[in-house]
Amino acid sequence: MLIGTAGHIDHGKTTLVRALTGVDTTHLPEERARGITIELGYAFTPLESGDDTAGGQVRSLGFIDVPGHERFIPTMLMGASGIDFALLVVAADDGVMPQTREHLAILHLLGVERGAVALTKCDRVPPARIQEVEAQILALLASTSLADSPVFAVSAVSGAGVEPLRRHLQRLAETEAPRPADSGFRLVVDRRFSLAGAGTIVTGTVLAGAVRAGDTVLLARPDGFRRELRVRGLRVNGRAADAGAAGSRCAVNLSGIDYGEVERGDWLFLPQAVRATDRLDLRLQLLPDAPRKLAQWSGATLHHAGGQAMARLALLDEALEAGGLAPGGSGLVQAVCDRPLFACCGDRVVIRDAAGRETIGGGRVLDPFPPARHRRRPERLAMLALLAAPDPATRLAALVEHAPLGVDPAELALAHDLPGGRIQALVPDARHLATRSGGRIFSVAAWTALGETVLTRLAVHHADFADEPGVERERLRRMCAPQLPPDVFLARLEALLDEGRVARAGSSWHLPSHTVELTPADRRRADLLVEHLLAGSFDPPWVRELAARCDLDEAATRSLLRRMAMRGEIFQVVRDLFYPRPTVARLSAIATELAEANDGHVRAADFRDRIGGGRKRAIQILEFFDRVGFTRRVGEGHRLAHVVRGEPPVQGGK
Repeated sequence: MLIGTAGHIDHGKTTLVRALTGVDTTHLPEERARGITIELGYAFTPLESGDDTAGGQVRSLGFIDVPGHERFIPTMLMGASGIDFALLVVAADDGVMPQTREHLAILHLLGVERGAVALTKCDRVPPARIQEVEAQILALLASTSLADSPVFAVSAVSGAGVEPLRRHLQRLAETEAPRPADSGFRLVVDRRFSLAGAGTIVTGTVLAGAVRAGDTVLLARPDGFRRELRVRGLRVNGRAADAGAAGSRCAVNLSGIDYGEVERGDWLFLPQAVRATDRLDLRLQLLPDAPRKLAQWSGATLHHAGGQAMARLALLDEALEAGGLAPGGSGLVQAVCDRPLFACCGDRVVIRDAAGRETIGGGRVLDPFPPARHRRRPERLAMLALLAAPDPATRLAALVEHAPLGVDPAELALAHDLPGGRIQALVPDARHLATRSGGRIFSVAAWTALGETVLTRLAVHHADFADEPGVERERLRRMCAPQLPPDVFLARLEALLDEGRVARAGSSWHLPSHTVELTPADRRRADLLVEHLLAGSFDPPWVRELAARCDLDEAATRSLLRRMAMRGEIFQVVRDLFYPRPTVARLSAIATELAEANDGHVRAADFRDRIGGGRKRAIQILEFFDRVGFTRRVGEGHRLAHVVRGEPPVQGGK
């Protein structure tokens, strides 16, 4: 069990830890000279039940001794992140002081719900003063997460009352259930040093998951620094161990890096995709004694386990946007930070004023990768309400159920600190699509609805453009689900194809009913028309000329050409001008070559020079490519161009 001290400066936190463990947590000369704690200190003591282990982790009491001076609140916040139990220290002679209140508020905002109070220096005051201060403490705790915590009157100097406190902590630790180990490993480095014969050692509290000797870990920094390293050895809660799990203090011996390259606030992960963020959607709670309302885009200092950032706070609730978030109130907020952080859903943050002098509130991260636009839409706020569920299985199941375009499991793993296999276990009823670039999770209802949308849009398109063979895939995706990744949309189309609900003619998708059959006589005439179209190369004959060459009726020729277009044998570029598939394949290849040579842009003049025709014909062909979704027109005037963004109308030159 990991215990964090809290309390005002000079109230005896370090002395009490020494009395409980026999360990002096001060390690800096300046700390000894000034008699105050500046950096985090650590002490460990074995449980009375013995030196047994559970799951490879030594069972012991661990203490994090934090500084009490207001200047070192950021250090206190780093130490308090990840603790299991709070030991609030209040001196009987001083009573409740400003940092007593602030530290208690921080513990409340961090969600620490178990604790005890050590009323220190009781040898200096009469019994009446002890009772008076104890009453102050109980009143102070009443409105916090530590309400009803026991109070122990102690004197660390004489030893009075220390043993009952030690026995209380030992009993709690012996019944402490291990934290779940099904999350990804996360540890924030708070110290780093080098030892002769060992090399680089970093220490920190394991916030989630587990690490083992011999593992490969990723040392990462939100600014983009990444380095894969091997774990040579571990010390867990002060003792050599094979593994360290969530809630333990770990000293990790790293191979492959000099300790000078490691910075405080760096993170250790198991090798995986990690992504920093400079935006966080939060459920924010202001303290009742916050000095003022929180207005739209107020500046604040945001503290997270891995460090701090300056942030602007965007109020998401309409009611809050109008009147601000009042002291004691709660609301949805998006924090826009000036530097990136590593954060996951469920992480706790503390908000201080912009100058970093006063704690004003805190909250829980709901979404570490929120959108910058449309953040106040009703569907977005409804999604944040789902993310507030504390249970991961409930949260993920609700997310999948209310995601019309499915959810990306890789994104979920990053946002919720869950391995991919764990996500599948938590959402067993969801449908998982294997695609060329990963997977996506859909509810059955969303998967079905997406298919019905495709069928409906194809039916409308066939009614409006009966002479077209169908819709190219990227164009169809933009018609049905523009925010869906192309490979996932292809997976949905292929599923419909396997079910016989859609068909494909070249690169065009259509309903099975949208097709025509040619009689033997029409087939002979169609082959003759294709011969003349091929002979015309990039300047094929128009319908009237084509009919004359083949000695056919013009109206009948036009009708036959449109039926051939529905079959995907030819393409209508403009009215009465058709190109056969091989010619369209050549034109597509030319456009692709020009785009590759010119930063993705195809200009009409360059295209005209390559096909040897007039500018008007080049523009007609490029606009046809725009229409079928192969290219997109960008710019105006002399900057006008077309960029390739989808599949060519004919794939593979066929």
